[in-house]
Amino acid sequence: MAAPALAPAPAATAPLARLSFWRIIGMNVGFFGLQYSFGLQQSNMSPIYSYLGADPEKLPFLWLAGPLTGLIVQPIVGALSDRTTSRWGRRTPYFITGALVCSLCLLLMPFSQAVWAAASTLWVLDAANNVTQEPYRAFVSDQLPPEQYSLGFLTQSFFTGLGQTLSNFTPTVLVALGLLSATARSSNNIPYTTFVAFFIGAAVSIGAILYSVLTTRERPLTTAEVAHIRATPGGLGGALREIGAALRDMPAPMRRMAPMMLCSWYAIFCYWQYIPLCLARTIFHTADPNTPGFAAAGLLTGQLNGGYNIVTFCSAFGLALLARRLGARWVHLLSLALAGLGLLLLPGFGQKWLLVIPAIGLGIGWASMMGTTYSLLADCLPRERTGVYMGIFNLFIVIPMLLQTVTFSWIYTHLLGSHPENAIRLAGALFVLGAGAVLFIRREPAATEFTKT
Repeated sequence: MAAPALAPAPAATAPLARLSFWRIIGMNVGFFGLQYSFGLQQSNMSPIYSYLGADPEKLPFLWLAGPLTGLIVQPIVGALSDRTTSRWGRRTPYFITGALVCSLCLLLMPFSQAVWAAASTLWVLDAANNVTQEPYRAFVSDQLPPEQYSLGFLTQSFFTGLGQTLSNFTPTVLVALGLLSATARSSNNIPYTTFVAFFIGAAVSIGAILYSVLTTRERPLTTAEVAHIRATPGGLGGALREIGAALRDMPAPMRRMAPMMLCSWYAIFCYWQYIPLCLARTIFHTADPNTPGFAAAGLLTGQLNGGYNIVTFCSAFGLALLARRLGARWVHLLSLALAGLGLLLLPGFGQKWLLVIPAIGLGIGWASMMGTTYSLLADCLPRERTGVYMGIFNLFIVIPMLLQTVTFSWIYTHLLGSHPENAIRLAGALFVLGAGAVLFIRREPAATEFTKT
């Protein structure tokens, strides 16, 4: 269906004013709360399912909430936020609603009495996070001129690394400070450290979003923007038609990002799934889950993941400076190449201290995936469709995730010899291929259907 006719463009345009560094920090504090919640999920959901008696082979299916809710929710919410003209703003209602539901789910999760209850709560929690996330990325694009996109989105990388690092280490800190016992559990077999970590996450999630909302006012819509929104069909049906039209009219640079995204996100999921098994074999020389070495590999995995997230928030602003000098495309190419090189080398390291090398490469690559990628994207999007395209872009993440879930079991068995070291090497090779795919992304001016006054 063709897109509806739009309001005529005014004769004059006015570029958005540059914002100070601290205002950009303030508008992105809410992303810290969002990523703290994601970090709690990544670190705790498999253990929670196990404590409640889930079969290990069913864990991948219990994790499908993330990709499936992202596949459905983010494009729709992105399209709806593009069409919102509420008194509270265009994106703000989605931040607040998503954060409130997210906080409630974080409070409820540790009280789950069965696997189905935890899985159901995770579906709602992921949906709430998705309601917040893409309007948040569109919000940053709305507020900033193009020359500040790299700084704006890499600030989100900083808060991604910080939020996930702190959420990963929260239970350890509680035990180290003597506030809780590492072994004490509630009647549903879930440790009290998990309860407290999720309670802290609930407070951080809503508190960080409220800070950004209260300190950063959305840019008011112009007369032309309001006229454009009111001239288009509203509601869910209108949003679905808008998604279809946006898919048909997708900017060419965005389409060219698909191979890069496929390689890098397929790679990161291979890493997350097989790094514990790889470290058990390469560092502790065991594949037996019942040995102390296998348990030690799990702890080392947490340290490695925490380490690369520390590199992520430490490198984010450095990448923003480099992007100003070299351009976002070259920064992303180099970052993915460093991540790939680190993972290619990782299986050959037999000593723990050498893991700092892949941690640095992967941390820089992860910072760029969570920041520079969106700078490349925002640069080619028409501002009036930023929300829907940010939501559609999430398909470039969840489709590789679903594809990896469906295909990798066969690949691991028949092509990689069931060796986790080879899975990590494949992840490294895919990162390098993703870096090469960046070369096909050429900048083109964003077409816009109306101008700003």
